[in-house]
Amino acid sequence: MTKIAVSVEEAVEISGISRSGLYKMFRAKKLNPRKNGKRTLVLVSELSALIENLPVAA
Repeated sequence: MTKIAVSVEEAVEISGISRSGLYKMFRAKKLNPRKNGKRTLVLVSELSALIENLPVAA
């Protein structure tokens, strides 16, 4: 079964974006974290869309 949401630590692993980079994206409203109690979750679909829309390196 494919996960629809992952923890911040898992988001770091699958995206290659640092933990601090993810939190900067949260503050900039580029990525919307979800809360389940104390856990912060990231929707995999939002993370994928964010990465796909990053500028292409020259």
